[in-house]
Amino acid sequence: MPVVAPPAPPAAPTHRVAILALDGVTPLDLSIPAQIFNSRPETPYTTTVCGLGDTVATTGGFSLTTGGGLDQVPTADTVIVPGHEPGSRPQTELPDEVRDALRQAREQGSRMVSICTGAFVLAAAGLLDGLRATTHWLHIDELERSYPSLTIERDVLYVDEGDVLTSAGVCCGIDLCLHLVRRDLGAATANRIARGLVAAPHRDGGQAQYIPAPVTEAGPTSLSGTRDWALHHLDEPITLRMLARHAGVSPRTFMRRFSAETGTTPLQWLLNARLGKARELLETTDDSMEQVARACGIGTAANLRLHFRRSLNTTPTAYRRMFTH
Repeated sequence: MPVVAPPAPPAAPTHRVAILALDGVTPLDLSIPAQIFNSRPETPYTTTVCGLGDTVATTGGFSLTTGGGLDQVPTADTVIVPGHEPGSRPQTELPDEVRDALRQAREQGSRMVSICTGAFVLAAAGLLDGLRATTHWLHIDELERSYPSLTIERDVLYVDEGDVLTSAGVCCGIDLCLHLVRRDLGAATANRIARGLVAAPHRDGGQAQYIPAPVTEAGPTSLSGTRDWALHHLDEPITLRMLARHAGVSPRTFMRRFSAETGTTPLQWLLNARLGKARELLETTDDSMEQVARACGIGTAANLRLHFRRSLNTTPTAYRRMFTH
């Protein structure tokens, strides 16, 4: 009797991403989602830049050719609105056809996302009413004055309200887009994309967006080497004193410089790193919960369950089941 090969697993359904680019769009804000949601063999995304016409003027002094019109916005699974520079972004004068397309998309269940000052567009369409939201720290007072029904979050990288998400200034859009990939496809896929972008694999949304030194240079005063050391020793006990000793400074100096570089505390950063490694191990290995807990430095399966419940509102078992294909 001939051997019959088992059927191939069904392909993941296509996830359609529409990036709404209006005149005055910031090129970097647009290119971030275009790059992260670019079609890859391991991801289901198809991305289209949509606009009012065939071309869109950017603040960079050049124009872009769109791949689709407003008719593709309501049919998208995720709609992303990049930011605009002050004086050029649409606010209360949002064109009726743009407002209608955004509202129709939301009514049909699309996930709505803004990057930087793109929050003004979602707010002008009435899609942020009664929700928490954020935007670039330079324009957050203006957003609060213009739309008093919003609850403004000032010291965050992004705000996740389920199917409506907003990011803070510019590069925080990278954190938000990777957060969406992590939600859709898991930490392992998000980390692979982050490595390809040479970006940090995860920055928690609750970190402060305004950091005096948001980009640190590798050098004698940078703590990047200590953070890299910690990431390679997550299975070991790591204390603040150990981190400070590795950096060659006092614990007090280390705390101050670490917060200035990352916008969070060393221990919170370390916990996020441990949880990130745990998520990737749950997705990519068959290790037991005890093995995963030890490998990421959380200790026991009970501690792993506790931190998953607190941080992710789920259990390690449920998380593995969700992202195991």
